[in-house]
Parts: sequence; C-alpha cells; structure tokens
Amino acid sequence: MVVKKGGRLTGLQREVLSLYRSCLRAIRKKPPESKCNFLIFTRQQFEQHINISKSDFTTIEYLLRKGRHQLETYSNTGVRNIAVQSPIPTLNRHSMGESSRAH
Repeated sequence: MVVKKGGRLTGLQREVLSLYRSCLRAIRKKPPESKCNFLIFTRQQFEQHINISKSDFTTIEYLLRKGRHQLETYSNTGVRNIAVQSPIPTLNRHSMGESSRAH
C-alpha cells in the first residue's frame, strides 16, 4: 500500500490497515505452535494483492469483505492451525554468515 504525500491515507487504505492489524491481533490468540502458519497465511493474502490499483474500488471492497469473512472464520477458537502453501524459508547457519570450518 502506497501512502500519499503528507502521510494521509484514503478511507480504503485505513480499512485495509485496520483489517491487517485485526488479523495480527487474532494471531496472538492462536496456539504457539501454529502462530507462524497464521502469520505466513496472512502475509501471503495481503502480499498477493499488493499491486491492485488504489482506484480499483470494486476489487478492494470485495477483498475487504472476503478478508473480514476469513478473519471471522479463522478467529474461531476451534480453528487451531492453518495449512500454508509455501512457508517462509528458514535461515540456516550458512545464510546467517557462519562460514564452514572444513578447509
């Protein structure tokens, strides 16, 4: 989401941010072992639509409705985990700057 000059957000931008924050708050209530999956899912859903034109009101409003419905569904205490398509790669020792000692 691109912020206008002067830092003012449109009404739809505020709604999208509000939905994202609500999702993050809902994730806090999930079991520790599944919080990562919910976070990955949430980020994927928002990032998947990041390039939608801010003037495409119909699509944005549809996605907001869909997102609110998903939030309501996944906020249910009976939903304890979620499957994600492609998890964020984990860091291994090599990618963290540790060099191999074998030479």
